[in-house]
Amino acid sequence: MSAIVAIVGRPNVGKSTFFNRLIQRREAIVDAVSGVTRDRHYGKSDWNGKEFSLIDTGGYVLGSEDVFEKEIDIQVELAIGEADAIIFMVDVETGVTGMDEDVSKLLRKVNKPVFLAINKVDNAQRAADAVEFYALGLGEYYTLSSINGSGTGELLDALVKVLPDVEEVVEDLPRFAVVGRPNAGKSSFINALIGEERYIVTDIAGTTRDSIDTRYNRFGFEFNLVDTAGIRRKTKVREDLEFYSVMRSVRAIEHCDVCLVVLDATRGFDGQVSNIFWLAHRNNKGIVILVNKWDLVEDKETNTMKQYTQKIREAIEPFTDVPIIFISVLTKQRIFKAIETAIQVYENRSKKVVTRKLNDVMLPIIQNNMPPAYKGKYVKIKFCTQLPTPYPQFAFFCNLPQYIRDPYKRFLENKLRENFDFTGVPVTIFMRKK
Repeated sequence: MSAIVAIVGRPNVGKSTFFNRLIQRREAIVDAVSGVTRDRHYGKSDWNGKEFSLIDTGGYVLGSEDVFEKEIDIQVELAIGEADAIIFMVDVETGVTGMDEDVSKLLRKVNKPVFLAINKVDNAQRAADAVEFYALGLGEYYTLSSINGSGTGELLDALVKVLPDVEEVVEDLPRFAVVGRPNAGKSSFINALIGEERYIVTDIAGTTRDSIDTRYNRFGFEFNLVDTAGIRRKTKVREDLEFYSVMRSVRAIEHCDVCLVVLDATRGFDGQVSNIFWLAHRNNKGIVILVNKWDLVEDKETNTMKQYTQKIREAIEPFTDVPIIFISVLTKQRIFKAIETAIQVYENRSKKVVTRKLNDVMLPIIQNNMPPAYKGKYVKIKFCTQLPTPYPQFAFFCNLPQYIRDPYKRFLENKLRENFDFTGVPVTIFMRKK
């Protein structure tokens, strides 16, 4: 679980450009999750060997100037609540604005590291103009240019010094996080599981304010259920709800083994659910999709479920090897099957394939389906092994790893899935030089 850094500030100061620069900076970085209706807003980055999650609060605010100020306050408050450190971005071209002052007022009350980043400083004159930002009362500042990257190194050096060292928490019990958009039935799902059965041993307050871990014992299997259902805010603004639930999901997903992604059957697999799904995928977590409120879908025919499943699989391509279960929390239909499936996915995620068996199965398949020649050169794969990581990663050793393209990696992944059952779990393949 990595530290969280939020980038806040009014629109058009260059937050997203800065965000994109950071998440694409190095090879070890996970791609940002892109929503269907808006710019990417969650990604991973690392600097000097320290990894952190980045939240971009940009691009969420719609409407007039007055609505603006209210919205931006909400965004900044949410970011402040979740983040370990905050980058407050302003724009030297425009100078200090009323909105900047509002945001700085909020930030001055916060007991967290705040870094004032003055963007668009790409010459000496602008560097001199930056002095006026002392008026915001946030002390020292960092001048940078998001577009060409100058100055970002100094800011990141200072930032990583204050980030907490988050060690990987190794727990005996598997953790299943119940995630999804507000009102999908997450809390009801957990209540349906534990309400009647009373299998709870303890309630542990989670690391984030509204996440509660419930220890649960069933099917001879003990695990922690993490409920992210406390993510609702009273405001009716959909954009905020979306932003808030993604932020909470970030924490829950990073700290679990399997994600139960709950969606409302009457709403479908929409942009926010997709965001949460890819978040789990990029964090290499096991995934089970639960389609709740199936009892409310009208005019069901024999193949309605099949068609619905097909739609979801199209939305999650190319990672389609994910269990999809249709449940109704109200009637308790298939809720225990959901947990049995999550347990199976957990076991798939921690599965280790013996090297000899792996080679016995995969090398003949590779022999019959060689990688296509590239620039007249033929790739020969000689050996493969599973890497000692908490989730399935495989290294294939060959003479020309740089000539192996993604379609062939997907072919290898599909063959691994067919032969060793990694349903519900992302599989990573590395090509290494023999």
